[in-house]
Amino acid sequence: MQRRYITVDVFTDRAFGGNPLGVVLDAGGLSSEQMQAVAREFNYSETTFVLPPVDPAHDAQVRIFTVNRELPFAGHPNVGTAFVLATRAAKPPARLLFEEGAGLVPVEIVTEQGKVVSTEFTAPQPLKRMSYLPVEQAAACLSLAAGDIKSDRHLPQIISVGLAFLAVEITSREALRQAKPDAAAFAKTFPRDSSDAVYFYTPDVPAGEKPCELQARMFHPGASGLSEDPATGSATAACAALLADLDDVKDGELKLKIGQGVDMGRPSLLLTRVQKKNGAVASIHVGGNSVKMMEGTFSLEGKD
Repeated sequence: MQRRYITVDVFTDRAFGGNPLGVVLDAGGLSSEQMQAVAREFNYSETTFVLPPVDPAHDAQVRIFTVNRELPFAGHPNVGTAFVLATRAAKPPARLLFEEGAGLVPVEIVTEQGKVVSTEFTAPQPLKRMSYLPVEQAAACLSLAAGDIKSDRHLPQIISVGLAFLAVEITSREALRQAKPDAAAFAKTFPRDSSDAVYFYTPDVPAGEKPCELQARMFHPGASGLSEDPATGSATAACAALLADLDDVKDGELKLKIGQGVDMGRPSLLLTRVQKKNGAVASIHVGGNSVKMMEGTFSLEGKD
């Protein structure tokens, strides 16, 4: 059976930026093992598989695979998959609702003159704050000194809105640039609270990298050891929610423009919105642009 696929670069408005994503449109009948094999063949940070929804009131079931495992939720796969499906529609919908392992994920479709320009997901779960880590341990994971970690706003902490990450604030843009993943420190630290990755950021953004208000990076286990992700929507959502939770604002909307991937040559821009009501985080949103890159087919008979 011929399976159609489209690849997109996500969280960018130009080719070869952002985070690549493979979207398999005809995934019906494929087993989990086959999906994992296809994701390994694409060798992107994630590949999505679009299936008919379990509940016909929803738009699709979306399964997300890294090269190593299936994820219950991830950010750039939702932004990119929604972009692909919306651009293929005769009339782009205003909203898509995806069934995923972490729950239902709504994705808003932004259009201009009938053309899809961006998409924005809502996190499927509320902010969850879990283990704190010593500053020295977080610094070791990044090959940095303890003095490069900023802890007055929050200590290094594992957080999640559907997928868990260790969030670390860095003192300077230069320290962010110099960071490298340390395999031995990672092995001592993870897995912890279902997390195996570090998302680290700084508000020290030089004028040349505006309009970003934060610059971020993310290290995680890849197919051949530790690697870097150029744009991580799920971690960005969790970090934006954490910062909003720490903010004194009781009611309103807090917005951040966050850059990622700059130091690896794949600049990305992630736009966050967090709604607060009565001093609590009420909803978490991350959006951005996508660019279609490639499309084609591959032959694979289903096993289900």
